Amino acid sequence: MKKQFLAWLIPRLIFCLHHALRLSIRWEFVGERYHADMPPFLLSFWHSRILMMPYAVHGWSGPMLISEHRDGAFIADAVALMGIESSRGSSTRGGARAFLQMIRLARKGHTLGVTPDGPKGPAEVVQMGTVKLSMKSGLPIRAISYATKRHWRAHSWDRFYIPKPLTRGVFVIGEPVYPTDDEQETLALFQKEMDRVQNVAEHYFDDV
Repeated sequence: MKKQFLAWLIPRLIFCLHHALRLSIRWEFVGERYHADMPPFLLSFWHSRILMMPYAVHGWSGPMLISEHRDGAFIADAVALMGIESSRGSSTRGGARAFLQMIRLARKGHTLGVTPDGPKGPAEVVQMGTVKLSMKSGLPIRAISYATKRHWRAHSWDRFYIPKPLTRGVFVIGEPVYPTDDEQETLALFQKEMDRVQNVAEHYFDDV
């Protein structure tokens, strides 16, 4: 009974936290915001930056690739409350099934959400699964990150990023980066772009 209650409660707490931070922070956007007429792409963000992503891509309905682990279930239920579907699987559990599902959805013209370093890291290191998904589907990545002037970092493997309320925040959205015919070259390109967008966000308020 306790586990069932927590499974019901935690996604709703995440949803409420997201909603409160969305409203209390003065957000700015750098780069093109998501709109339904965009050609499909892989929406790529680090695992630590999941919390505010639904606001950054308002109007996007998913799917987002989310781990089958218990924590992934909480996230999947929370983003469902925000109107975003998920595909459950990862490099460690359910990966082959989720990969094929994502390929099918990509070929139908869907934009897909991925955390290139999930579900267990190393943090902020692009894993080969994202590269293979991009090469197989033909979709480019578009890196996105956010930062706020004030924030907390959790003691988790990804040092999960939690904005503090009543501050300023920025979303930085990169341009499409397409895969090449070489996995290692594509991996390097994707890592470079993810790092670039993260760096712009992290230092956006340095002189403010």
